[in-house]
Parts: sequence; C-alpha cells; structure tokens
Amino acid sequence: MSAPPPHTDRELDLSNAGRGVWLVKVPKYIANKWEKASGDIEVGKLKITKNPGAKAEVSLRLSEAVLALKEREEEEIPKAHRLDVTTVTRQMLGVFSHVTPASTSDAIVPETEKLYMEGRIVQKLECRPYADNCYMKLKLESIKRASVPQRQVQQLDRVVQNFKPVSDHKHNIEYAEKKKAEGKKMRDDKDAVLEMLFAAFEKHQYYNIRDLAKITRQPIVYLKEILNEVCNYNLKNPHRNMWELKPEYRHYKDDQKPAATATKVDDSDDD
Repeated sequence: MSAPPPHTDRELDLSNAGRGVWLVKVPKYIANKWEKASGDIEVGKLKITKNPGAKAEVSLRLSEAVLALKEREEEEIPKAHRLDVTTVTRQMLGVFSHVTPASTSDAIVPETEKLYMEGRIVQKLECRPYADNCYMKLKLESIKRASVPQRQVQQLDRVVQNFKPVSDHKHNIEYAEKKKAEGKKMRDDKDAVLEMLFAAFEKHQYYNIRDLAKITRQPIVYLKEILNEVCNYNLKNPHRNMWELKPEYRHYKDDQKPAATATKVDDSDDD
C-alpha cells in the first residue's frame, strides 16, 4: 500500500470505541453475490437462537433478491448457512472507517478527511454452508473447473505462422556471424611464432597448450609442431601436461631464471 499524500492532521473519532462488533468470514460465492447487489435491497437475514445452558446458534439465510443475481450458466448457491462463533479474548482488533469529503463541496470552510473507530471486534464468525445437494453440486463444479488444465493440445488443420518452427534461433545466428567475421586462425610465419614463444618463456618457465595458443593466436595443431622442436612436454608432477623450453633454447642464466610457476591466461573469450 502506498503512503497517503501529505495533508493536515486528522483526529480519530473514538465515540464508538466501546462498541462490540463481529468479524464475519463468508464463502467467496456469497461475497460475489453481495458485491453485485445494490445498496437498497436486503441481502439476507441473521438468526440467533439462544438455548438455556447451551451456546447460542447463529445462522444466515440469503434473500431471494440476492439469489436471483445469477448470470447465465452460473450454478445455484446454498441459501442457508451456519456461523461458527469464536470469542476474541487475546487480541485487540478494531474496525475503522475513513470518510473523504466530496471534491464538489461548496462550503466556505472545506471539510477534512475523517477517521472513525467503529468498534472493537469481540467475536469472529465463520460462515459455513450445510452439506446439502446444492452445496455438493456447487463443490463438484468447482473441482471440475480447477482440474481443467490451463494449456491444452490443439490439432491444426492448416499452417499457422505463430506455431511455425524457426530453422535457427537468433543467438545461434549471431554466434555464426561472429565466427564468420573473425575467420579461421591463420598460420603465422614460423619465426614470428618462435619469437612470441621465446618472449613468453622469458616471463614464465611453464605453460599449458591453451595458454600458448591464446598468446600466439595460432591453431593448436600447428603450434604443437613448433613446440615439439623447441620445448619439452612434462609428463610428471609437479608440472604435468606443461611445456618447457629445451635446455639448448634457454638463453638466461641461473640468476635470471624466470618463475617456475605456470601462468594462466584468461580464456573467457576463447571460443
């Protein structure tokens, strides 16, 4: 609920604060009938039967005017209902009303909004129908409507454009166009690839094949051919599956030896 617009202070009328009121819960089909009813017709009668030494019995009987408010193919609803009464003892519940003055008022002093406390809830009543044939039929129709699936299979006797499958999806088409625009990786001159490899191994001693392919941007098959000439492939831990320059291609001294840890190149953009 959104906050009310700013306005002047309003006082709460507590003249009816001591009045006891009932909080009544009715079935949805009764609430729908009462919403359709105009304000000048009787919607029902409440009957309270008090028996000595027993709890009072409360019943509700809908009026014929309300029962007549039925649309086409709408099921009949039960006319008689009982109300289960519960006394409110551990809660403080109240009923309030909000009166907004009409905007067309011609009064010299404009009326302000008014708040009233209509009473304190002393009893809760649950309106329940009697299990007669009318209610059982109403309940059966309600279960049937709830069991009808929201989506159903329909057999088409002609081609409908809305249901026609697409040959390819948009994201697949965009990906194919991107790959086509980038083209295949072209083989660079062997000397140029060796220069990139030697520059990389000056920074780190060990690399895996994916990192080297990312650095040189060469096809892996072609890159392996060059690596087999100038590098050794480690098969044992701690640098298993890593490439290292052969001793004859290492042009650094012991004190200039690069870090033995392998590098990891970000391949998040790698296809």
